Amino acid sequence: MTVEFVSFEKADPLLSWSELTDALAAGHLRPKAEIADSFLYRDPDTLLSRAAWIDGLGQLVKTATIFPENEAKALPKIHGAVTLFSDETGQLEAVIDFHLVTKWKTAGDSLFAAKRLARPDSKRFLILGAGTVAGTMVSAYRSHWPEADIAIWTRNPEKGRAFAGAHDLSFETGLEAAVEAADVICTATMSTEPVLMGDWLQPGQHVDMIGAYRPDMRETDDVALGRARVFVDSRETTLDHIGELKIPIALGVMSPQDVVASFYEPELFQRGSENEITICKNGGGAHLDLMTSRYILNAWRTR
Repeated sequence: MTVEFVSFEKADPLLSWSELTDALAAGHLRPKAEIADSFLYRDPDTLLSRAAWIDGLGQLVKTATIFPENEAKALPKIHGAVTLFSDETGQLEAVIDFHLVTKWKTAGDSLFAAKRLARPDSKRFLILGAGTVAGTMVSAYRSHWPEADIAIWTRNPEKGRAFAGAHDLSFETGLEAAVEAADVICTATMSTEPVLMGDWLQPGQHVDMIGAYRPDMRETDDVALGRARVFVDSRETTLDHIGELKIPIALGVMSPQDVVASFYEPELFQRGSENEITICKNGGGAHLDLMTSRYILNAWRTR
């Protein structure tokens, strides 16, 4: 078997957000993924390895190094590698650019949720954060809501204004007022303390939570979780692994049964009323990397 090497520069233009979310929907109709994660830490750095196996799609291993202090060295904070294996033989089938898979998987995950939970007439979008994920979410949201008015907020005003100018966005300085005015709020920070407060949320809003990925990380407070109907992409990769839900569950603020549905429960994964507040936690498990990588490889082969 010839191993395919899929580069970011050549593959990225072949992909579309609509096709990816269709691939994610189809992937969740297959047998449930078997997944395994491992985390190694050297504060503040993280080595994360994720593996997934889906009958009919094959196997994938994705390894990432997350070094937050790289920013001061003018280096990317995240590096890694993605390997995709044949479903039929287990042979190495492709090595796909890590940043390509991460870009499309991470934003595609939250777009998939927003298309089902946000009000179809949503117009005002607010993104908390000004990193790579925030930029990708701008593209993802605009693919489905082309007339969206998107604003950005970040703790660093200089960085926020530069980001807003580069992406044709407005820059917000008052977070509380910006949250109150939004239809969809996306948290894409690397905060360990809540930045989005539940008291600010308004009826009918949808929140995509992306940034927290470790057991000690949170972007929203207990009030937000108590006021909203809470959804996840996967129970297995969020409830016991990410502080956003792990901490409030451990403190008795909520229970695992309070999570309404995951992507594997499409009949339940939907907005119930115009006025309810919905939250979806993006855990970004390896099964989503596998679904995304298989979509990328198919697009690559039919280019």
